[in-house]
Amino acid sequence: MQNDFQIHIHRNLSFLKEGKFIIAISGGIDSVVLAHLCKRLNLNFSLAHCNFNLRAEESNKDEDFVLELAEELDAEVFIQNFDTEAYAKEHKRSIQMAARELRYDWFKELAEQLKFDYILTAHHADDNLETFLINFTRGTGLNGLTGIPMINDNVVRPLLPFSRVQIEAFVNQENILWREDASNASRKYLRNKLRHEVVPILKEINPQLLDSFQSTISNLNDTAGLIEDNLNDFAKRAIVSNDESGITYKISEFKSVTNPKAYLFELFKGYGFTEWDDIVDLLDAQSGKLVKSNSHRLIKHREFLILTDFCHSERSEESLLINENNKEIETPIGKLSFDNVEGLFEVSKNTIFIDRDLLKFPLELRLWKEGDVFQPSGMTGKKKLSKYLKDEKQSLVEKENTWLLTSDNKVVWVVGKRADERFKVTNNTKNRLKVEIR
Repeated sequence: MQNDFQIHIHRNLSFLKEGKFIIAISGGIDSVVLAHLCKRLNLNFSLAHCNFNLRAEESNKDEDFVLELAEELDAEVFIQNFDTEAYAKEHKRSIQMAARELRYDWFKELAEQLKFDYILTAHHADDNLETFLINFTRGTGLNGLTGIPMINDNVVRPLLPFSRVQIEAFVNQENILWREDASNASRKYLRNKLRHEVVPILKEINPQLLDSFQSTISNLNDTAGLIEDNLNDFAKRAIVSNDESGITYKISEFKSVTNPKAYLFELFKGYGFTEWDDIVDLLDAQSGKLVKSNSHRLIKHREFLILTDFCHSERSEESLLINENNKEIETPIGKLSFDNVEGLFEVSKNTIFIDRDLLKFPLELRLWKEGDVFQPSGMTGKKKLSKYLKDEKQSLVEKENTWLLTSDNKVVWVVGKRADERFKVTNNTKNRLKVEIR
């Protein structure tokens, strides 16, 4: 296995020869073998061990073993203790998910602080098969069937081509010591059920199961690459805008393809949506209809779909007060400036001129709310903000991000949209104030 590993590193992961990395080490057979193999290739690595404090004294023995292994390999070692049960309870996670989040968050923090180039984990071919089966049994798309990536950002998994049998044979041949985690034998977790009950039957049916699986994964990844290229081309045609308030897509592009549901799924699967039939129905729904996930909304607005997260839909109750001596102020929608001017210049959506003497300070900048009214410039009567925004065919997202500049609770400016007639500059105006949002 050592020769095969060396060839694999040379052909596929040669960047590890020049880099500096940490190895996620549990003390179990897989990570211990990875550490020994890297040592024999004289690679530049340190060890990082998480003590999750889930198995009483056994957890401490794992930590002691890793310390001894680090001394044997003459490697730097980092140890981190976690109260995993408390974290799981606080964040409403399973113990397994809590441990995973704690582990990877710490590895990434460690790599960033100490300038490690990569994080190595000891996932191997059998782990890959088990992950495939987990995703398959739970239901997934193509990406869930393409296996564990060998390289994912700065996380590298050098043992993916190697089987558990090869790893065990190497340990026995080299008389390498390692720690057995008793929980690996438990049928409590789905992965262990698959490992001990399902996979042996599959290997009995097909003794070359892992070889066949590796070939299948390779084919699926090739197919996924083609699909990704097609999706990127589709997204370029479909996306109208992408800004801080959301991403807007042309509905006509979805309707122009043979299977709109497939494109909707691939583009929006990463945002927590599950009701795909409802999302398909949005294509022909009335304007204003929407579908929610736990974190995002997909909104139908005229001939568009708008994707936005909930942080843009939570209307802030905060407001900004603007004093008479404020010349410039930072706001959630940009920099708002106030300048005394002599003449009149071109008015735009982002610039208005008002009669300063009609203002009562402090002014207030806030989001609009139901019941707000104003007198649109050029009109003699008042109008509800809600009716104005509807007439202007503003989307739900645009409505939620409509801000008002007010004076003594009177609207001076629907910012970026329309000024109020009551504060406009006339021939009798003595003090003219230019207000601009940038």
